[in-house]
Amino acid sequence: MEDYLRDMALFVEVVKARGFRRASDVLGIPNSTLSRRISELEKSIGLRLLHRTTRKIELTEAGQVYFERCKRIVDEARLAHEQLGHMLAQPSGVLRVSLPVDFAITYLAPVIAEFAQQYPGITFDFDLAPRRVDLVSEPYDVAIRMGGSENSQLISRLLVTLTPYLYASPGYLARVGEPGKPEELAQHECINILRGGEWELHSGKQVTTVPVSGRFSLNSVGMLRRLAVLDMGIILLPQEIVAEALISGKLKRILPDWQGTPQPVYAMTETRLMPAKTQRFIEFLREHLQGGEVGS
Repeated sequence: MEDYLRDMALFVEVVKARGFRRASDVLGIPNSTLSRRISELEKSIGLRLLHRTTRKIELTEAGQVYFERCKRIVDEARLAHEQLGHMLAQPSGVLRVSLPVDFAITYLAPVIAEFAQQYPGITFDFDLAPRRVDLVSEPYDVAIRMGGSENSQLISRLLVTLTPYLYASPGYLARVGEPGKPEELAQHECINILRGGEWELHSGKQVTTVPVSGRFSLNSVGMLRRLAVLDMGIILLPQEIVAEALISGKLKRILPDWQGTPQPVYAMTETRLMPAKTQRFIEFLREHLQGGEVGS
């Protein structure tokens, strides 16, 4: 029975890694041993679970059914093992997190530092690349995402909702003038995440969509903020991202009666059955971000 359960867990890891070689690297088990164990599992069941090719593996119909059942069992077993130990009282282990780089640096860093001080048994492995990691096939515990995920199979937990406002530097406004109404943004340099496009702005029950354009189009919030500070144009960002520049007077809020569409920030996980380290991290972020307890 023990071998049967172990092989079941190995099968789950092979499917999640989408191949024997990657699963072998993750598990630290020789590729040949892993392949042999899965073959013995198939023999004991009496059904083929995987179609093997030189490049990849694919689940058979029986394999898909078996994977869905086994994954829940393996997750439950892992969670039960951790809860019976001391991890729930004092979480430990490596916490692997995917983070949006600019949001993490400008906003999350103080919260993460406080969390690390409170839980010294946890070590951290952060991925701040702009790509969206695959939580199913890559070894991440949680991904923090602005705007959520297109993958409906992932579990999302709302951490906070950020409202963007319009900002420009005193230097830019002195040179070009300050817009008095949203329609005037079309005549200004607007620094945007996408080239051209539109900004949807709200004032109470009023909603207006303004076409915007500018010389700069980029995919970095940090660079957006930096260019605005350097008098290059108007930006639409959450206050939390530009707080330091506001305090120092390098940026000024304009059109104060108008705001952008609120943007949710989610913690995404591949399963509801989270180890204590992940559960505590998500709870900590939600409590501190929604409560506005963010340092500098």
